[in-house]
Amino acid sequence: MLDLHRLRLLRELAHRGTLTAVAEALSYSPSTVSQQLSQLETEAGAVLLEHVGRRVRLTQQAQILVAYTERILEQLERAQADVAASAAEVAGVVRIAAFQTAALTMLPTAITTLAARHPHLRVHLTQAEPEQALPALLARDFDLVIAEEYPDHPQPRPAETDAQELLADPIRLAHPRALQTRRNQSALTLLAKHPWVMEPAGSASRAWAISVCRKAGFEPEIRYETTDLILQLRLVEAGHAAAFLPDLIWNGRRPTVPTRPLPKIQAHRRIVTTVRRGHVSHPVIIALRTALTELTRPPQAPSEGPA
Repeated sequence: MLDLHRLRLLRELAHRGTLTAVAEALSYSPSTVSQQLSQLETEAGAVLLEHVGRRVRLTQQAQILVAYTERILEQLERAQADVAASAAEVAGVVRIAAFQTAALTMLPTAITTLAARHPHLRVHLTQAEPEQALPALLARDFDLVIAEEYPDHPQPRPAETDAQELLADPIRLAHPRALQTRRNQSALTLLAKHPWVMEPAGSASRAWAISVCRKAGFEPEIRYETTDLILQLRLVEAGHAAAFLPDLIWNGRRPTVPTRPLPKIQAHRRIVTTVRRGHVSHPVIIALRTALTELTRPPQAPSEGPA
């Protein structure tokens, strides 16, 4: 008989990559994890791990067991959801990961709404970019992830997850006040020789932004790099850089810098909530998604900022 606890350890190794990472996540010692996996090999009657240098790699037989373990855990989550749905009130803990602008603008209000409706529900919030948060969702570190997807750069959507779109968040050109444009001039073209601030190389936002500039006929001078959109805004306000900023950063307020729409291109990012498939019907997930949906229905585009 295969032990479910040991199967979960094998699954953790598949997601986290090293015995040390599994041990740290579960508050075990690496030697304990190794011993448990050795016992699982005995139970399975198959070699599950291969040593490659100082690391271990899952064998084909181990991958088969991990796939079955995923299905078992999904069914257990469905069972937990059904039990929770039979209770009189929504209670427990929900762990959320959200990228910066969602964490700043949407989550404080959503948490307030949840506290009023479900006083016995506790929300844990972690700011994390989708590249880190989505794998952590599969590893069961989070229950729900709020992620962003840029045009032509969708986030991976594993079969074990369920994704729902919250809103399409328009992205606009933001530039220093000193830049003056005539009615028929393109502000984007005038910024061809102006410094820019963008997210670091390798991010979906950066790839999309460079593509927009190249389609306008220039290679941007990226003088500043940061994932912090508030810092990007401050650099634009100070006149040091131009940027592509989403409407969500204003949170309904009037922009503090001149903004211009980006016509003739797909200029919006999609804000998406993602959960594990077995967790979709859990009352805490339904309550959280409901609160977030109410917040984003429908967002009003901000007025154009000062010229």
